[in-house]
Amino acid sequence: MRLDVWFSPLGLTPGEVQGRTVLVIDILRAGTAMCAALHNGARAVLPVASTEEALRLAQTLGTADVLLAGERNCLRIDGFALGNSPLEMTPEIVRNKNIIMTTTNGTPALIATQGAQAVYPAVAANLTRAGRRAAEVWERDHDLLILCAGRENRFSLDDAYCAGRLAVEALGGHKRRKGLNDAALASLDLVRRYGTRFERPLRFSSGGQRLESLGFGADIEESSRVDAYPALLTYHERRVIASPVTP
Repeated sequence: MRLDVWFSPLGLTPGEVQGRTVLVIDILRAGTAMCAALHNGARAVLPVASTEEALRLAQTLGTADVLLAGERNCLRIDGFALGNSPLEMTPEIVRNKNIIMTTTNGTPALIATQGAQAVYPAVAANLTRAGRRAAEVWERDHDLLILCAGRENRFSLDDAYCAGRLAVEALGGHKRRKGLNDAALASLDLVRRYGTRFERPLRFSSGGQRLESLGFGADIEESSRVDAYPALLTYHERRVIASPVTP
């Protein structure tokens, strides 16, 4: 029986990931942007590690149905069609497109899950569906890893709070302590502190404050909306797709 939370990919070894189900969180903003894009009709999101890799992949795939999206220091990368805002991922722009994405924190966290049995990006925007899958995995395997993207390989309040919310979903609301690592226990304490509204911890976080200072306050509000884009996302073979969900 093992439910682990990691506050960033720093120090995460292949042995911690191998064969496990992993939920990956980057609520501000890559995970939310992926939910928005796939809910609004994108074919897939292809996370890559660098701007250079994104450009090479776009050249390989061709440009007819490909969009480049990404940020550095919260700002859209020069020459890319899209940044990292969920509000940019409208149906008119993303429908039937493959989106190649590189971000400071979110895409490296997904790439760090190599060797996992299954990987699900999870944020407030798809909380119910991701949480339902987490509960199914916990009931079946009694083993789950929740990986926060964090902020530049450090703890971030926004992702840690979201990890706590997902842990609550996985445990079915039970006040379980056995098998939880210290980070999981701390994440649950954040939920007790902030309650069920996402916006407060997101705005209090250093990442949220940075977005506010750059004029992206609307992205925080959007990222706080529970089930705004209720797609179950799966990351497999270096691409994120919306998985079919049975009622």
